[in-house]
Amino acid sequence: MNDSVREVNIGLLGCGTIGSGVFHLLRKNAAELTEAAGRPLSLAHILVKELEEPRPFLVDRTRMTTNAREALNDPEIDLYIEVMGGLEPARSYALEVLGRGKSLVTSNKELVAHHGRELMEAAAATGATVRFEAAVGGGVPLIRPMEESLGGDVIQKVMGIVNGTTNYVLWRMSSEGGTYSEALTEAKKLGYAEADPTADVSGNDAASKLAILCSIAFKAGYTSEQVYREGIQKVRPEDIENARELGYAVKLLAVAGRADGGVYARVHPTMIPLEHPLASISGNFNSIFVIGESVGDLMFYGQGAGSLPTATAILGDVVNVVRNLGRPPVSKRSYWSRPGELIPMDDVKTRFYTVLKVVDRPGVLAQIAGIFGENEVSLESVVQKGIGDSAQIVLITHEVSEKNFRAAREGLQRLEVVQEIPSVIRVEEGA
Repeated sequence: MNDSVREVNIGLLGCGTIGSGVFHLLRKNAAELTEAAGRPLSLAHILVKELEEPRPFLVDRTRMTTNAREALNDPEIDLYIEVMGGLEPARSYALEVLGRGKSLVTSNKELVAHHGRELMEAAAATGATVRFEAAVGGGVPLIRPMEESLGGDVIQKVMGIVNGTTNYVLWRMSSEGGTYSEALTEAKKLGYAEADPTADVSGNDAASKLAILCSIAFKAGYTSEQVYREGIQKVRPEDIENARELGYAVKLLAVAGRADGGVYARVHPTMIPLEHPLASISGNFNSIFVIGESVGDLMFYGQGAGSLPTATAILGDVVNVVRNLGRPPVSKRSYWSRPGELIPMDDVKTRFYTVLKVVDRPGVLAQIAGIFGENEVSLESVVQKGIGDSAQIVLITHEVSEKNFRAAREGLQRLEVVQEIPSVIRVEEGA
């Protein structure tokens, strides 16, 4: 058979929620995938931990193996799909197949965020290709548009919701009321949150995704360890209500951009104006803004997770790889070998929403204003709410460096009249 039309053999590493979705779509959409790729696609081996593990979709048991050598050493395999998750053995397997010149499609954000440079260099050495569209945004096409369609522009900023679990929790707190714990419990019942949701609610998941976006947008190798992150665990119902009264919604945002000759990257709860498109993103959806120097604002929106949306993105990468089998990689991503540097968080400037619980007596506001003034923090708005013998002061600052705001916060905590600072949330006006 002519090699240009022979069947393409695929090795699938992992077959849980995502992997079984890949198998399902390969069978269901076989004709469409063959037409798109120009060649039929076939799963030769499926590497699994447990043959009897329950899966969302039926998978052909005859193709499964628990023997890594059987799956990795087959010379007939043309490319591999890695959906194991985690760093090991995913990293070792990925480097092994790339070292033999086999291309790799992965949805593993941790792998790319921690070892992207290593993967790209291994692929470049053998002429293989690495694709990872599904690692950020699930089924939302984002990586290829940034890398290829926007290749002639200078990306200035990336900002968005890249974690569906946290978006669901904050959206539910806003739309139905209740505490963080209640909303998280509901997210687990609906399958939007893992049994252990730490990676999501802590901001770690979003930080890994933002590191990947930074590498593509700013043409250097960034890692998730570099990205500042805060989780949503401390967001209170009162903060959601205060934000609404002030004209904002609270979202966990991943924000990165160019400033003062460098790049910043941060993940944290953020108050964003109600009229901004990101404020209305509901449920477990993702939405990412990419701002180009020439193209302006672009918005990408859709299901950020789930078996079939993620599997769709994976198979889109497979089609792209198959179309180019035997040709030089479309992108060698040599820029990934340049270590990415970020502006220290101390020097990043933003605005802050802050709640102070204080003793309700004359002169308190003057003392608070004095501390802010000493640290060069100017206030945009101040609202005082009486609550018995105490008062609650809700304020928003003008843009200020993290270092100056932190110094002011420490000064406030030393004041006798300040009983507690229950909330601090950054404020983003948008693009």
